[in-house]
Amino acid sequence: MKQFVLLFLAVAFTFSNCDAQLGKLLKQAGLGEVSTEDVVSGLKEALVNGTSKGSDLLSAKDGFYKSIYKIALPSDAQAVVSKVKMVPGFEKVEDNMVEKINRAAEDAAVKAKPIFISAIRQMTVGDAWSILKGEKDAATQYLTRTTRAALYSEFKPVVVESLNKFGALDYWSKAVNAYNTIPLVKKANPDVSDHVVNKALDALFKTIAIEEANIRTNVAFRTSELLKRVFAKQDK
Repeated sequence: MKQFVLLFLAVAFTFSNCDAQLGKLLKQAGLGEVSTEDVVSGLKEALVNGTSKGSDLLSAKDGFYKSIYKIALPSDAQAVVSKVKMVPGFEKVEDNMVEKINRAAEDAAVKAKPIFISAIRQMTVGDAWSILKGEKDAATQYLTRTTRAALYSEFKPVVVESLNKFGALDYWSKAVNAYNTIPLVKKANPDVSDHVVNKALDALFKTIAIEEANIRTNVAFRTSELLKRVFAKQDK
């Protein structure tokens, strides 16, 4: 029994030395410095940065209205526009409505930041390494896949509130009601909130993807030591 214990201790000592040597080699190679916790924290920081910058960009004046993210009326609204613009008081219905929905989207984007950040904080360790080693928008894809449905539910009342603030829903409802009184036309739905919500979310996710790509490809965008250490792993 004594000999068995001595043998066990010898083997254990050998393996512990191997582990120590392996850890030393990993550290020298730069592979043992980042924990899974670091990776998750780094990805969360990157996504928080991306959502914050995206929200700030889009919530600025003309962030939607005079940018590549400008929201147009849905295609099925063109039938309403083409008819109603001949009705007194609605000559500029499309221009007026497009500005109103984009101003509403800019206003709602301010409130998107805390909604996104709350969702980001729910990220678990499961996908951390695959996201880090994935495509340039892997984290954004993860966020889209796991949060878009919930974000839609939370974001829609925010957008509706902003649409009402700028009089967009009331204005469009009057335009559609005027259209629906025209003989022989197919009745139109005055609700454009779903369209605006989806387009606003599309824009927010696109800005997050751009920021993620910047962090992945440009060291200058890694604005903290944690981001530098974590994203250095995918540079190798």
